[in-house]
Order: sequence, then structure tokens, then C-alpha cells
Amino acid sequence: MVELAVTTLVGSGAFVAGSVFGWTAQKTDFCTMGALSDMVVMGDRRRFRAWMLAVAVAVIGTQALQSSGLVVTAKSIYLTPNLGWAGALLGGLMFGFGMTLGGGCGNKTLVRLGGGNLKSLVVFMVLGLFAYMTQRGLIAPARLQLEVSNLNLASFGLASQGMPDILARLSGLPAGTLRPGLAVLLGGGLAAWCFKDAQFRGSYRDVTGGAVIGLLVVAGWAITGILGNDDFDPVPLASFSFVAPMGGSLQYLMSFTGSTMDFGVATVGGVIFGAFLAAKAGGRFRVEGFADTPDLIRHLLGAALMGVGGVLALGCTIGQGVTGLSTLALSSPLALGAIILGGVLGLRFLEEGSLAGALRAVFRLSLGVGVAVLALPLLAVPVRAAPVAGLADACFGCHGTDGESPGAMPVLTAKSPDELKAILREYRSGTREATIMDRIAKGYSEAQLDAIIDSLRQ
Repeated sequence: MVELAVTTLVGSGAFVAGSVFGWTAQKTDFCTMGALSDMVVMGDRRRFRAWMLAVAVAVIGTQALQSSGLVVTAKSIYLTPNLGWAGALLGGLMFGFGMTLGGGCGNKTLVRLGGGNLKSLVVFMVLGLFAYMTQRGLIAPARLQLEVSNLNLASFGLASQGMPDILARLSGLPAGTLRPGLAVLLGGGLAAWCFKDAQFRGSYRDVTGGAVIGLLVVAGWAITGILGNDDFDPVPLASFSFVAPMGGSLQYLMSFTGSTMDFGVATVGGVIFGAFLAAKAGGRFRVEGFADTPDLIRHLLGAALMGVGGVLALGCTIGQGVTGLSTLALSSPLALGAIILGGVLGLRFLEEGSLAGALRAVFRLSLGVGVAVLALPLLAVPVRAAPVAGLADACFGCHGTDGESPGAMPVLTAKSPDELKAILREYRSGTREATIMDRIAKGYSEAQLDAIIDSLRQ
């Protein structure tokens, strides 16, 4: 009987897990950038809760593997004592901003590519190129210079940047004793926050998406940490992340005969394959290209920012935002917070048309949140629903007064009402993809969309 090489076992397991990831993300619309846009633009937190549910499941599952001794997460890249705080913050901001320009984060790029989106093919190649340049090429010296600012926690007597180790140092209790409690506190707390919302509890799609993605992160640790735990030549411990693996995938495609497929490369291929199967099965496969030159430029810039930022931050919305957090690494919440801030800034940039306008909008949003907190007692006062004409005002933030856009956004009055209604129905049904509009359209009924278009012509 021929014994399979450990790299073959890990690669096969990774491809299967990646295929399930791609299928799930395509079927449930699991998207971290979409989660932010839903929350910021529409006030809908269901997909953000799905993301946080994935974190909760991943934290509890990963720490269970760690506590049982099946996987040693200290061997991962996230738990070194070298705390790259500057890379986490700067890279996170770059990645978050870039994903709004590029139409989605790393995993969404692969899912859209599997669904026939040629824009995502360009994003994939450019993101992978810049990621590889940041790791080993032209941009690597700048990355190394930034890493000079890293904080060496070993000088404080810490073996890693894991939160259990830090708390153990501060409290004097063993890290092994603190780990289960911290995992339950973080994972259980997030899960409770997710399920306290009735809309989320009633959304089978979002609950399924978050739970499955979280379990797949746990499966990734098991694949590399158990299947790949060869006594003589163990594979590097890893789970789902998409920025550096995209760069590795390009290298693998160009040097196939002299390369070995690793976990990351196999998952990239698996996600594309799984998303393709789901898109074909659901009738959502649709070849789509760039709308115009500004659309191409936005995607190129977004891809470059994601490639550089994702490497600096040691991961993306999945790599740091779920996988990294599952190890309880200190750099992961830093990177995740920066990614979210960068994503909100990017969404405002698309609305305002300038970085200065985006910064002002984020400042106004922060100020508004503060005022809302102070005015909580007034929230019990009933408010009348806005008239249809008021709903149309939401269009003017991006498309200009009365739809006469002065910038890169489409001019609404350039199309007939019937054309606009057909386009909005395609956004609402999911047959037409976009950075924001597909998620905005789903927040309205067809009657409301028709009424909005009619009001634009009055």
C-alpha cells in the first residue's frame, strides 16, 4: 500500500475545506466587507453578527484543540513574542480601505471569481503580486524597516503575545488555567451578542454562514496540526488566510514543477472551486467585467492596498479577523480594529468622492454616535416613517443632488426610469454585483425602489 506524503494529505484536506468555504460563502453571502457596508450604510448588523459568530465558533473550537493537546497554536505565526503593532495598525487600515475599492476582501475576491466575475480575476492577480512583493520583493525592505518598531515581549518575560500568557504574567496564575475561561468569555460573549438579536436568530442564512466559516477555521488548524504533524517533516501550522496565499498561488502556478502545494495555496483553489459549484447550482454564475476606466482604477488601487496591507498586518478579515483571533493573539484585535476603521473610511470615501470628505464623514459619524449615546432616553419617542421622497435623499449622498453626479459615480438622470428600475431589481435579486448597491437595494421592497425612481423624475 502506497503511503501518501504528508504534504499531499494536507493539500487534499485543505482543498476540500476550501471548497466548503467557497460554497458556504457563495450560498450564504458571507462577506466581511459587505457586513461593514450593511452596518454603515443601512444599519443592518446581521452579516456583521455572522462574522462575529464565526469568530466565536473559531475561538472556542481552536482553544479546545489547544487545551486537548491536539494542536499547539504557539507554533503559528500569530503567537510569536514579536508584537508587530505598527504593521497591524497600518496594514489593517490599508487593507480595510483597499477592500472597499476592490469590491471585497480576499475571500470575497475568490468567491466572486468562482462566480464568473472577471474584475475579481484582476484583483486576485494584482493583490497576489503586491503581497509577494511585500513579502520577498521590491516592497520587502520597507516592511523590514517598519518591523524595527516591533515590540519584543520576550524582554518582559513573555513566551508569546497570547492573551492567556499576558494575563498569566500579570496575575501569577498558569496560562493553561486562564485559557479556557478566556475562550469561553470571548467566544461565549460574542455568541450571546449575536443571538440576542431576533432578526439574526431568524436568518438561517447568516447563522449558517457564520457557524460553518468558524468551524472551517478550526478544521484548518486540525488539518495542519494533526494531519500535518509528521515526526520528521511537519508542515507549518496554519489555518484560513488569503492575502499571502494569493501571492503563493501565483508563484505556484508559475513554478509548478518545482513547487509543493501548501495549505494556503490549496485553500485558494478550493474556495474558487466551491464558489463556482455553488454559483452554477444556484444559477448565479455570471461573467462580468469593468464598467469603465474609473472602475478599473479603483479595483487596481484596492488590490494593491490589500496586498501590501494584508502582509503588513499578517492577515485579512479572515486571516486576522477570525483565524488570528482564534489563537487569542494580541495583534489580532489591533489588526481587526484597524481593518474595520479602514473599511468605514473607504465606504465614506466612495460616498463623498474624496479622502478629506471621507474623514469629515467619519468624524461626523463618531460625533453622532456620541450624541446618540447621550440621547438614549429619547429613543423611546416614536418617529414617523419617512416619505418616499425622503428615501430618495439617500441616493444623493453618492450620486449628487437630484442624481446629477459631478464625480465618478453614475449620473442617474442619464438613464430612463425603466432602465433604473431594471438595474435596481438586478441588484436586489443578486444577479448584478456591485461594491455597495446590491446590499443597499436589498434593504428596500420592489415597490419602494419603483417609488424612489419615480420621485427622482418629479
